[in-house]
Amino acid sequence: MMAASWSFSGITAVAACAAMAVFYVAILYSPTLLLRLPPPTSIESFMLRRFACAVVSSLISLVFSSFLLGVGDFMELPVILNVYGIRSDHAWQAVVFPLLLTGLLYTGSFVSRSLLFIHAWKGSRDGLSFGACLCGIVERCIQGACSSASDVLAWRNYVVAPITEELVFRACMIPLLLCGGLTAYSITFFSPIFFSLAHLNHFLELYYQQRYNFWKAFLIVGNQLGYTIIFGWYASFLFIRTGNVVAPIVAHIFCNMMGLPVFSSPRGKGIVTVSFAVGVAGFFKLLFPATRPDLFNDKTDDCSCWHGYCNW
Repeated sequence: MMAASWSFSGITAVAACAAMAVFYVAILYSPTLLLRLPPPTSIESFMLRRFACAVVSSLISLVFSSFLLGVGDFMELPVILNVYGIRSDHAWQAVVFPLLLTGLLYTGSFVSRSLLFIHAWKGSRDGLSFGACLCGIVERCIQGACSSASDVLAWRNYVVAPITEELVFRACMIPLLLCGGLTAYSITFFSPIFFSLAHLNHFLELYYQQRYNFWKAFLIVGNQLGYTIIFGWYASFLFIRTGNVVAPIVAHIFCNMMGLPVFSSPRGKGIVTVSFAVGVAGFFKLLFPATRPDLFNDKTDDCSCWHGYCNW
């Protein structure tokens, strides 16, 4: 394995991560504040500007972190990309295992939707067969997917935000923190603070732009910060364990699609709650076995290094 040829303090790593988090948010306002562009005339033009800013921020963060890590001058591109978990090997494992693992948290949601489907089928006045009702649901899902392809908000929630956020807040920050001497455990619980702070701008938008009262905006953003921290713990854990940025991206997209897990429902006499509890138990039971580093990366040695660069 290659030993690290660079060193910097944990304070430097934390400061760099804080700078990237602030920059990821600040650049979103640059078109009007710095470039003096006229205000966007539609939600589509507004989101397209933000997409461009998020992409630019991600690229600059990649270059900035590679400069600090010292991987930009003497290593080949595939090796540099490996540092960020951008790899082509073990691709299906990085997609399937995190997806199935994350899906366990939504067992209650799946059962709730199944009960809703059964209720709708039994209550159908047209006497539709089970197969016909199921085909109708599949058809509506296909139509919804097609309409989402042209929906700018769907592109934000399911493509741009998951990819750019995981690149910046996981792929760029975690290698810096590891090489700064922080342990994997402290990074898992500490680094999501940067991720949650990057959502504080939502408070300003709600309070100043949408004219929400202070406490309503505070409660909305506070709730959002809570689950972004929880998801950040999970996403950081996935990235450190798998060494592949695809794993947290897949989990991020799936969670955005599903929303918050359903843990109770008036239908089913508690079956949704029981299903949720069983799913959560299965999630924690399989959390470490399903993310064993050797399943995702031949280059790790019992998770004792980060692609051979930093010991942790």
